[in-house]
Amino acid sequence: MNAFKDFSDPLVETRPVSAKGSSPDWEHSFAALGSAFFSEIAPQPMAAPYWVGRSASVARDLGLSQAWFQSDDALQGLTGNTVLTGTRPLASVYSGHQFGVWAGQLGDGRALLLGDLADVRGQRQEVQLKGAGLTPYSRMGDGRAVLRSSIREFLCSEAMHALGIPTSRALCITGSDVGVRRETMETAAVVTRVAPSFIRFGHFEHFSNQEQDGEGPPHRELRLLADHVIGQHYPECLMCETFPGNPYAALLQRISERTARLMAHWQAVGFCHGVMNTDNMSALGLTLDYGPFQFLDAFDPSHICNHSDSQGRYAFNRQPHVAYWNLHCLAQALMPLIREQEQAIAALESYKVVFPAALQQHMCAKLGLTDARPLDADLIEVLLQMLARDHVDYTIFWRRLSHWVAAMHTNNSVRDLFIDRPSIEAWLLRFEQRLGAQDPVRTSRTMLRTNPKFVLRNHLAQTAIQQAHARDFSEVATLLSLLESPFDEHRGYDAYASFPPSWASSLEISCSS
Repeated sequence: MNAFKDFSDPLVETRPVSAKGSSPDWEHSFAALGSAFFSEIAPQPMAAPYWVGRSASVARDLGLSQAWFQSDDALQGLTGNTVLTGTRPLASVYSGHQFGVWAGQLGDGRALLLGDLADVRGQRQEVQLKGAGLTPYSRMGDGRAVLRSSIREFLCSEAMHALGIPTSRALCITGSDVGVRRETMETAAVVTRVAPSFIRFGHFEHFSNQEQDGEGPPHRELRLLADHVIGQHYPECLMCETFPGNPYAALLQRISERTARLMAHWQAVGFCHGVMNTDNMSALGLTLDYGPFQFLDAFDPSHICNHSDSQGRYAFNRQPHVAYWNLHCLAQALMPLIREQEQAIAALESYKVVFPAALQQHMCAKLGLTDARPLDADLIEVLLQMLARDHVDYTIFWRRLSHWVAAMHTNNSVRDLFIDRPSIEAWLLRFEQRLGAQDPVRTSRTMLRTNPKFVLRNHLAQTAIQQAHARDFSEVATLLSLLESPFDEHRGYDAYASFPPSWASSLEISCSS
């Protein structure tokens, strides 16, 4: 029996389901690359689906009708029980390095790309169902996503967007009581993900490592892919003065720079990804594939958020180095097109310039500094060492510091976070001197717009997950509301910005998520 259902399967109904009126604007730019890049496959239905969470913000950005987004047509279509008119579900093939080891062919094992829509700004956005069933690339998997991980991805995608961090978005989650086995039996869910592109480093690695059949120009699929990414997302590479006549070296440089800025964002906000395999690295510098992620509680530079990462490869403080290693894998994949090793090395060098500059900029912004000075790096480094030594809660420290600036000597909330009071006293005095003539009230307001009050801590997500298993999705909605505006005070919700409970440290998040 063929496990991969085609469009003649009677369980998958194709009917006129319009998301944006009578003529939905679906296009299929990725599918235009050709059949070597994907397998066309219909989603597998799930019995009796129900809404778990919906992002009105993403729906508005996509120009989706509110009436449609609340309809049963939307519920069925975004679960995969119907094929939305104009869509062309497909799973893409790619390869990659996983935990530093070449894994060979991988691919979308539980994700189906429906096509791309124009958002309200006229930019194309790909729409993908994650958890919609088996694909030819599922390997030993079942093609499903579970409610637990789907809630985490849905909330974190929107949280990261609100923090200003490049990311895929999440339109909605639908759930079903269909059983899915992970460590235990869980229930299934589907996340509808949105991004300008889901192309990964692993796509380039796959086609760079493909055998040529002797027909056509060498590495034609690799060139097609690179030309597609340049044409759709990096047109400036065609006229790059740094690499005249070599748009592929320019592409590597642009991806390196975007990746560097992304890493700086992650490190500044205290975000741990957990599985930075090359197949999880975006060609557009987006945060992709939310699995065993975590926002830091107590500041620990060597924190490992992924219980499956026994060697600590993806520890928090190693993320910038891993990203650079992954970029070397991308450079190797692009070498048949770049050809000149010196140009590839020069393109990669941009990472080592952009990352520290971007991180310094973010950290100075967190301190409310309006100008950069040579000693700022030492001011930041001494602070981070103190935070690590006393295991200070990272998000709470920055939020309290933002308030402290307006009150200065009359506010002890920052000092109370530290065991080593003399050291923090000395640092605060140094910080106060560094601020100098800056208006404290204005600086505090700026810092409060930079340092979030709310992040998606693991224990908050876990509470929402537990309630969702009982068909109570109110906590998902509450968290979404708070995380969509994480810099606001949200009076009455201070508990969501408080210290994690003692049981939070025992939560284990693994690759099975």
